[in-house]
Amino acid sequence: MNKKEKILIVDDEKIIRESLLHWFENEGYQVVIAEDGEYGLAKFKNEKFDLLLVDMKLPGMSGLDLLKEVKKIDKDTIVIMITAFASVPSAITAFKEGAYDYVTKPVDPDELTHLVEKALEQKTLKFEYNKLKESIETIVTSGSLVGESFHIRKINELIRTVSSSDTSVLINGECGVGKELVAKKIHLSSKRKYFPFISVKCGALTESLLECELFGEEAGAEPGSQITKKGKFEIINGGTLYLDEVSSISLKMQVEILKVLETKLFSRIGGTELINTDFRLIAASNERIEKLVKEGKFRNDLYYKLNVFSIPIPPLRERKEDVISIASSFVKKFSTAMNKPIKEISDDASDFLLNYDWPGNVRELENAIERAVVVGKTELITVNDLPFHVASGPIDIDEGKKSLSAIEKKYILKVLNENNWNISRSAQILEIDRVTLYNKINKYRLRTKVH
Repeated sequence: MNKKEKILIVDDEKIIRESLLHWFENEGYQVVIAEDGEYGLAKFKNEKFDLLLVDMKLPGMSGLDLLKEVKKIDKDTIVIMITAFASVPSAITAFKEGAYDYVTKPVDPDELTHLVEKALEQKTLKFEYNKLKESIETIVTSGSLVGESFHIRKINELIRTVSSSDTSVLINGECGVGKELVAKKIHLSSKRKYFPFISVKCGALTESLLECELFGEEAGAEPGSQITKKGKFEIINGGTLYLDEVSSISLKMQVEILKVLETKLFSRIGGTELINTDFRLIAASNERIEKLVKEGKFRNDLYYKLNVFSIPIPPLRERKEDVISIASSFVKKFSTAMNKPIKEISDDASDFLLNYDWPGNVRELENAIERAVVVGKTELITVNDLPFHVASGPIDIDEGKKSLSAIEKKYILKVLNENNWNISRSAQILEIDRVTLYNKINKYRLRTKVH
């Protein structure tokens, strides 16, 4: 089977030129030959080659001159020089002009084939690396949070400010405002962007599960555990660790996490070996941690460690000017994913979106638009396409009970009732897992209505 790579062989000796032609054609390469530098350069200008084999001593234009001209046209082209008169000065000159390597005559075909394969493999890896780098750069440069409000401009400015450092960041905001999105933007704008970004939802894990998740576990540490499990501290090495709902972490685990942050060392559960780790920590909370510190529920030393740089994200109801632009971005996202012709939001639907208070914030808006795209029949999203609890207007909040917990309680109960207390469906709409939803139900002592 022919390979995709194309090789140009430039040598004035016919027997060498044709021998290499047949050898590399048998190896599956596409091969073109030229007997001098001028003809070789003309070929190179008219066709695309992945690699050149060039004799140093050619009539007219020398091999070195051809190398210089080729590099002017395409600096990434691989050129391997062939010479009968190897010398240190000539080799140094060739490398300075951009040659990949050089071989001496008589040429060993097997040795040359190995060199060609190695060079082309490196070129492929470099190409794939550059593509990955470009894709990440595209995400970063096009990754501003959607919206034109003062709040969004300020958040993007804070992201740019903190991204260049390794400082710990604490992101504050209600459920669904986009705290993890902000954390990812920081990661993708930092020097750690080519390393992992790992998110841990602390509120969904018990103390023992969270400990195992972060620290890992040695084989035999617990009854029935037969394999060693690496924790996030070990896997994350070089990247960014995002701890969501950090306020829910127990005091014991707070001590353990603080120790890792200060020493960059940890041991797996059941192990004694100290393991080095290097990561940036970004934490998020929908509760005011300073209040928990005063109540003795959160360690002040860990709070100070986390809160070196803070980014507050206001709820969507406080930046209504962003609602339509965010909704439009979701329309584009879901219509493309579902291959539907929906392009815009009608005026009446826009009015409803602007008048609704979005207790579930951007997450709720995203779910509402996804649902609208699923049921939409025309190119416009109408009021009838929106979930009925959105189209019917905002939820009622008792006067004097406008705290985050009061709003959250009311909204969770509303979603549960609308879905007949189907826990799985309600958790999906709220974009939290079932364990977290059960914890919220117990926290607020929510009960289904008796009919």
